Amino acid sequence: MHRLLYRCALSFGVALVACGSLGVAQADDTVVVKWDEVALQAIRDTHPGPPIVARALAITHTCMYDAWAPYDSTAVGTRLGGTLRQPVGERTLVNKQKAISFAAYRALLDLFPTEQAKFDAAMAQLGYDPADHSTDTHTASGIGNVACQAVLDFRHHDGANQLGDLAAGAYADYTNYVPVNDPDHVNDPNRWQPLRVSNGHGGFVTQKFIAPHWGKVVPFALKSPNQFFPKDPNFYPAEAHQYIKQARQVLEYSANLTDREKVIAEYWADGPSSELPPGHWALFAQFVSRRDHHTLDQDVKVYFAMTNAVLDASVSSWHAKRVFDYVRPVTAIHFVFAGQLVRAWAGPGLGTQLIDGAAWQPYQAATVVTPPFAEYVSGHSIFSASAARVLKEFTGSDYFGHSVTIPAGSSRVEPGLVPASDVTLTWGKFSDAADEAGISRRFGGIHFVEGDVRSRKMGKKIGRQAWRKAVAYFNGTVGTPLDESNHAHPEDDAEDRSERD
Repeated sequence: MHRLLYRCALSFGVALVACGSLGVAQADDTVVVKWDEVALQAIRDTHPGPPIVARALAITHTCMYDAWAPYDSTAVGTRLGGTLRQPVGERTLVNKQKAISFAAYRALLDLFPTEQAKFDAAMAQLGYDPADHSTDTHTASGIGNVACQAVLDFRHHDGANQLGDLAAGAYADYTNYVPVNDPDHVNDPNRWQPLRVSNGHGGFVTQKFIAPHWGKVVPFALKSPNQFFPKDPNFYPAEAHQYIKQARQVLEYSANLTDREKVIAEYWADGPSSELPPGHWALFAQFVSRRDHHTLDQDVKVYFAMTNAVLDASVSSWHAKRVFDYVRPVTAIHFVFAGQLVRAWAGPGLGTQLIDGAAWQPYQAATVVTPPFAEYVSGHSIFSASAARVLKEFTGSDYFGHSVTIPAGSSRVEPGLVPASDVTLTWGKFSDAADEAGISRRFGGIHFVEGDVRSRKMGKKIGRQAWRKAVAYFNGTVGTPLDESNHAHPEDDAEDRSERD
């Protein structure tokens, strides 16, 4: 039930109130927000991994953008440019809504084929016929169908292996990744270890690295997956002092967790059955749309830019995860402190105690323990920093003004105990929310400090670059000498120097 309440608070941007469903679109939302919520529900129901969610949202909103662009005087689509430009008399709100809806429907049906009944229902609610496969680009349905199909044709061969034609199974790895460690043996303390975790039904499952091939996915504005590549993490035994220090830092967080920090760890966890971190920021964009009373045109633009920034963040971060294949804190702490007494959170309802380092566990649900992919760098941090940057650029301010109240006893990790009383999380700025998302993974025992901090810096740069690329599409200058995304800016150097200091 607490998961439900979290999302109600998120959707409406108010202190917690009781409500009956997750993320319900409001009557006066633009059609973009309505389809965004349909997409998020499909994600919650089908449980794809984080990078797959990032790509799905980017494709859905790119299809919507490309269907909208023909009704704008300057914008060009990502695949068909300005070739579908409609006469001035056709550039009506009704036509935009219809074209966008057909594009969103086609995209979602392609990405989540098992959810067709829900997508058909959404079309019916809007008064459209999902069986209309028109390719007549003199009609709004034809524009939506044609524009989206061009995006899908491109993305079907972007390296994600959505069709399972590079290896058997949708999104299956085709790069032959094999973990160095197994659940029972740490053969290399620098490398990721798949764990054996509870399936929630009395059994166990062995983790499998999600999408180790993702660095090969074609990005939006990222020039290469190495463009904002971080420096190496701390390796054992060459940097044994720093390796052990970062493990101790995680233990210090664990031993001193407050109710508020536990709430932060859980609120941002975005695990299975949620919309995951990329979708969390789509919910925040819904809040901004309602807060600022966005027009349809504004929502098309902000979602297009933000979701593509998050796509680039997924490519960049998963590339680093695959290259370094770096150890998670739970494995490093067991390796370093096995047989030693350490002070840490001892488990649900047990508080902080002296325990054997080999028994340490992150502050996570038993069915999660630690994510099924490498630590370095943090996906939460890079997704959040990139999305926050785009929202800041779009609105012209870092102001967010959002909050959520978490009810007493609603914890999944320590139900009935945490928090002891209601806790309100408040974010004055987009950057505040992004920073809290990053540090939440330290509180939860999921990331080391450097995995978080370096990822935030990468995310800001990725968001900045994606925004400029999006603006070039809005202005019709993409690929020309006026394309801002191809030029350096004075503020870039100043910001980069500040981040290095």
